[in-house]
Amino acid sequence: MKLTCYALRPDAPVIRAAPPTRPWMDAVVENHAYRCLPLTIANSHGWEILAPFSLTATWDGGVRPEALTLRDSGGAAPPVNFVASHFGYGIVTFHLWYLFRTEPGWDLFASGPLNQPKDGAAPLTGVIETDWLPYPFTMNWQLTRAGTVEFRGGEPVCMVFPVPHGALQAVEPEIVDVGTAPDVEAAMRRWAQRRADFARDLYREPRALKDAWQRDYFLGRTPDGLEAPEHIARLRLREPLRRDDDDAAS
Repeated sequence: MKLTCYALRPDAPVIRAAPPTRPWMDAVVENHAYRCLPLTIANSHGWEILAPFSLTATWDGGVRPEALTLRDSGGAAPPVNFVASHFGYGIVTFHLWYLFRTEPGWDLFASGPLNQPKDGAAPLTGVIETDWLPYPFTMNWQLTRAGTVEFRGGEPVCMVFPVPHGALQAVEPEIVDVGTAPDVEAAMRRWAQRRADFARDLYREPRALKDAWQRDYFLGRTPDGLEAPEHIARLRLREPLRRDDDDAAS
């Protein structure tokens, strides 16, 4: 599977594999947040595009584009070919300066960095048909209230990863009473009992307090000790490689 990132200018923003860490998770006592494996997998579930410079976005709450004022770290208006107010409603538009191309049958999911909330601004998410699109897309953030929000140079403003085109349309969700699946219900009840015993013993037994958490999901096993068929405890994504002119021409 190839994800080709055509740089449209020499100083296009940096693209990197998303790291598994988050500042707010670093601050949680004894790294407890990192013991939630679904969080850490999502953190690194794609590639990030970084802001090329620092800027502030100040919104007066109006709906027109001029209601949003953008300034770089020196107080000047930043280059509109990198960041601008196009749409109004407090929306900051970042020009990524890449034309992304996925293989046939694959779209690109684009949003802000996962599990990294930003006070006063929310990323607007898109799913783009990048297996044919002949032009780049932008990344947009909407301020959630009147005021000023800072985007620091080097912070991720977009995160992308491929998704199969139209796959969700083939999904058939069903709501089923768990009582009709005795094996599933029994396994869930065994898990619930183990969880209740763990919570009861957490501050009574030194071993439970030392462990401080149950690691079945992290280790990829059921409470009965069965191994998951395919389990990923850490994503290791490749960093983008820059091809030289000779390689690109061949």
